[in-house]
Amino acid sequence: SVTEISYGGEGHFSSRSLGGAGSCGPRMAANSCLPPRCGYSCHGAGAGYGYCGTGYSYGFRRSGVCPPCSPGITPVTCNETLLQPLNLGIDATAQAAKCQEKNELQFLNSKFACFIDKVRFLEQQNLMLKTKWDFLQERKCCKSNMEPMFNEYIANLKKELECLECERAQLQEVDCVFMDKSEKETKVDALRKDISFFRATFEEEIRELQSCISDTCVTVQMDNSRGLNMDCVIEEFRRRYEDIASRSRAEAEYQELKTTAAKHCDNLRSVKEELSELTRMVHRLEAEVSNVKAQKAKLEEEVAAAEERGEIAVKDAKCKLAELEDALHKAKQDMACQLREYQELMNVKLALDIEIATYRKLLEGEESQSRAYKAKSSTLAMRISSTWKSVMHGSNGSSPHCGGSNRRPSDRQVLGSVV
Repeated sequence: SVTEISYGGEGHFSSRSLGGAGSCGPRMAANSCLPPRCGYSCHGAGAGYGYCGTGYSYGFRRSGVCPPCSPGITPVTCNETLLQPLNLGIDATAQAAKCQEKNELQFLNSKFACFIDKVRFLEQQNLMLKTKWDFLQERKCCKSNMEPMFNEYIANLKKELECLECERAQLQEVDCVFMDKSEKETKVDALRKDISFFRATFEEEIRELQSCISDTCVTVQMDNSRGLNMDCVIEEFRRRYEDIASRSRAEAEYQELKTTAAKHCDNLRSVKEELSELTRMVHRLEAEVSNVKAQKAKLEEEVAAAEERGEIAVKDAKCKLAELEDALHKAKQDMACQLREYQELMNVKLALDIEIATYRKLLEGEESQSRAYKAKSSTLAMRISSTWKSVMHGSNGSSPHCGGSNRRPSDRQVLGSVV
């Protein structure tokens, strides 16, 4: 950027331009110097010469008749406000604003770094959740592959249960046989009791008869008659032998019933053992089936819970990912806005640095010009004083009538020398 300055009658100085109301001076680039002004004026019956520089003025005046002044030359004045030193102090508010902007940029950079770390952490969490979800899906596939095995095992258990039910029906039939057998055993016991009672009774009768026989005397009378009646004796012996045969038959039947009862008891005992064993097996199989069903229900609940957790985790991960994407997009937008603001601030800073450098060069040029003006002013003052002395000496040596004609060339020479 180029800073322009101007010079006028009533001027002012700003950060952009140096100008004033009714400015008529030329516009030039920075570090330019103002040329010294000089003029010639005539007032009344006298002549005078004047010089106006930057901060210095010299002049002389002599009474006498003066020729008419040139209408193009006007008196020149210097605005002393332009000669005052510039206030180059650093503004505290601007410095504080710069520090605040710097702190805000640092805070935003740290916040952006935190956002980036958070995005990386959430990406890792998302990857971990995806891995868990894949693992759960694989576990689900494995469990679904085990379902046919469970179904086959349950079918086998059902077949065994049907077989056990058939055996149970058979055992119920056996139980009926056993009931018949038990009835027969009760009958046998009753018969045994009757036999034992009859035996005891017969033995008691035999003992009584024997005691009676031993105590009585038997008188045998023999009938030598040929008419012996054997029918009664034969009938009695037949009755006795039939009684003995019936007793032997009853004992044989009792023994047979006893052997068959023992055999049936053994069979019944073995059947009872088999029945108890089968009952225990049925209970065990029912317990296993119930355990398998409970495990299956538990596994189904775990699978459903795992699927629900996986769906919730996936939804949560998707929501978090969307939030992170929104946050990242927002952070990118904020970063872009901050970069634009930072670029604008850097442009303003660069413009201010250029302006400060321009003002510094301008001040350095003003200082060098002031030193040059001082040197030129001293030389001009010496030349004016010498010219004044020569003019004074010339006026003393000439007459009053020719003073005007003799002064004009001297005044012109002086004016030319001053110019």
